[in-house]
Amino acid sequence: MIVDCAVYHDGHRTEGPDDLSDALAAARASGGFVWIGLHEPTEKEFALVTEEFALHPLAVEDALKAHQRPKLEVYDDSLFMVLKPVVYEPASDTVTSSEVMVFLGHAFVVTVRHGRGAPLSVVRRRLEQEPELLGKGPTSVLYAITDATVDHYLDVATELQTDLEELEAEVFSPDVGGSRNTASRIYTFKRQVLEFRRATGPLAAPLVRLSGTAGHNTAVPFVDEKAQPFFRDVNDHLTRVNESVEGLDRLVSDILSAHLAQMSVRQNDDMRKISAWAAMAAIPTMAAGVYGMNFEHMPELDWVWSYPALMALMAVTEMLVYRLFKRRGWL
Repeated sequence: MIVDCAVYHDGHRTEGPDDLSDALAAARASGGFVWIGLHEPTEKEFALVTEEFALHPLAVEDALKAHQRPKLEVYDDSLFMVLKPVVYEPASDTVTSSEVMVFLGHAFVVTVRHGRGAPLSVVRRRLEQEPELLGKGPTSVLYAITDATVDHYLDVATELQTDLEELEAEVFSPDVGGSRNTASRIYTFKRQVLEFRRATGPLAAPLVRLSGTAGHNTAVPFVDEKAQPFFRDVNDHLTRVNESVEGLDRLVSDILSAHLAQMSVRQNDDMRKISAWAAMAAIPTMAAGVYGMNFEHMPELDWVWSYPALMALMAVTEMLVYRLFKRRGWL
């Protein structure tokens, strides 16, 4: 469905005609551009947009099916970029991603959003409050969307860092470090980091291209070359995010290894304690087994003090063995 449609001239909004062809013609006649926002359109709903703006069929297919990696593709009549905004859910400590597709062409911007997160209405309102920036044309919209997406990545990275610190404290806590749910929590957190990385990692190459760095000195079609420093700033922020994600992934792997090592040490301690108690139980068992045999020629059986002596010997032996194991840390 079409969420919003407006024509912008010199950075100011004017409501676009209901007919998309008229809106595009009005934008080109005034030297402005038209911005159409759609949310999870059907193939039938998007067919009119495709026809009016001459969008490439491969890009249209990606925009309709979604589930794309962040990328930047240039066609004859338009530029197509995919971003994956992420949302952090504090209640469940989970990261969910959505998708935003941006078509950029001569005097038009078409945005397609999939998922509940990252509404573009906030970006649109912010741009409309900055007419000087919005007056730069469709490039300003692409910049604003990428900037808002990457800035939110920084917030999510901070939240994940806080969760990791809590998880680390739990793992190394002497009380709950060995709980059965800890390994599950670590694995779940690693899945959240992986979901986050799928959104941030592939976006690096498109931003490098838009910023004109690392050998990409040629301007990207349909993007104002003067905007390269702004995209370079966004790329710097994304680099910080990717470094943070790499650090989170390494730390959570180290925490998992530490947790498994702790569990192994605790199991060894438990087995050592069980072995020590079994050794102590073997002493009276052996004595009782010897004198429980039905032999006739056992002179100790006729002694008056044989029973109390045997019991005393077992008690003294048990105490000596107990002190030995205790001194060695087995009990």
